[in-house]
Amino acid sequence: MQTSLIGSFLVSIAGTLLAFLLVIGMVVIFFKPITQRLFAMFMKKLMSERYPVNIWEMVTALTRTNPIKVMENSLRAASGAIIERPFGSPRKHLSFDGLIFTPAQLAVLPVHEDENVDLEVTIGPKAKKPMTLQIPIMAGAMGYGIGVSEKVKIAMARGTAAVGTATNTGEGGFLPEERNLAKFLILQYNSGHWSKQPSILNQADAIEIHIGQGATATAASIIPPEFMPGKARQVMNVKDGEIVVIPSRHQEINQPDDLIPLVERLRSVTGGVPIGVKLCASAKLEADLEVAIRANVDFISLDGSQAGTKGGPPILEDDFGLPTLFALCRAVRYLNQRGVKDQISLLVGGGFSNPGECLKALALGADGVYMGTALLWAMTHEQVTKAIPWEPPTQLTFYPGEMAEQFDENLAARHLENFFTSFVEEMKLGIRALGKTSLQQVQAEDLASLDEWTSKVTGIPLATQAYDPLGGPDPMEPAGDTQAVPQKPTSPTYPQKGKNWFDYFKKK
Repeated sequence: MQTSLIGSFLVSIAGTLLAFLLVIGMVVIFFKPITQRLFAMFMKKLMSERYPVNIWEMVTALTRTNPIKVMENSLRAASGAIIERPFGSPRKHLSFDGLIFTPAQLAVLPVHEDENVDLEVTIGPKAKKPMTLQIPIMAGAMGYGIGVSEKVKIAMARGTAAVGTATNTGEGGFLPEERNLAKFLILQYNSGHWSKQPSILNQADAIEIHIGQGATATAASIIPPEFMPGKARQVMNVKDGEIVVIPSRHQEINQPDDLIPLVERLRSVTGGVPIGVKLCASAKLEADLEVAIRANVDFISLDGSQAGTKGGPPILEDDFGLPTLFALCRAVRYLNQRGVKDQISLLVGGGFSNPGECLKALALGADGVYMGTALLWAMTHEQVTKAIPWEPPTQLTFYPGEMAEQFDENLAARHLENFFTSFVEEMKLGIRALGKTSLQQVQAEDLASLDEWTSKVTGIPLATQAYDPLGGPDPMEPAGDTQAVPQKPTSPTYPQKGKNWFDYFKKK
């Protein structure tokens, strides 16, 4: 889906560029002497004028300073206000690309191609009403009104229901239409004053208390009246002309242990659906996890710094929070150390865009993966051509978008269903290639690290380290020189998700 979308965009750009080149070509052919003279004058000035008055100065300046920074500083100069960048940070962090899976061949046989693969996952296994999904990939939080349009929420509800997974309300208003169409609905308990009535809360299949998120940390969100007109104000019980403020913290939480009674109250109101917290991963992650553990939550949603949003200040997107891979590995280690990994589900989001990344995160210990930006691209698919090249595609999906009414929610729902279906079929293919038939059997031991930094962060041994199937000394190490043997990376304690066939082979 994403490839098709990018292809449509490139075709549109290529068409515009080709037309421009044809015009230039005609000018060159029919006015060759004039063109040649003008070009000669330009090149003479370019190669003879002093740098301070030479247009080439822009080339060297943009080489020294990232063009993104130049453009964003221009936006700051134009507005004098905090700018908001859609889709998160362009920064590149350590990713899942440094990990590879170990395919089954002889020592472990691959699974037959017609073998069924079980991707079912249960969120909040200790809750009175746990939420069992058919696939471990979920739609990330996108708020109606404060972010996306009603049509987008309807498409997400239909698309996720078709494949048996969950969608998330985000911090926006509660839409009855979304509830009616979604098979599983995670209601985000925000720090604002809307969508908190018991009659709304008890319609949720799970409740996620929003504490922080990867793209904007824990900063407050302020939405001017012109960015949220119409129905969304009625749904959120906000007066016309009133500025919408999502505070940086909940009124009920003024000290860490205040989370305990909030979790208990929500569990009581909803009759026992899973209650969790959404956290922005920080360098003091374990301290935040400890507060959540003491509050007896059923799940923890962890947002890495690669997460996207409708629009966030660049300083929060670029310079706050841990990257997803760091956060996931640290969270798994701590939950295992506290002995609660099998009781508290761990959901992770932030920068996921392909099946391999998701399967690696699940192997490392995540129980479910949130996706956001990739789903928007999948839903817009060829509809993006309604906007480009004159408008950005976001004008089709954002609540105040100028082209929001042109968005076809039925077509989007079908494309989202296709996206999920294709996505999980690739994951099933990968699981069969590991010689397994269930997601629960996929674990950290199925991975190898391609570089030392990835190995250090994840605890996964390097691919350069030989594997000894007999369990004796490493045959690649020189005999008798024990002091020269390098120390192997120590793998963290990961939850045992299924039968370890390598261990079985070693015992035999």
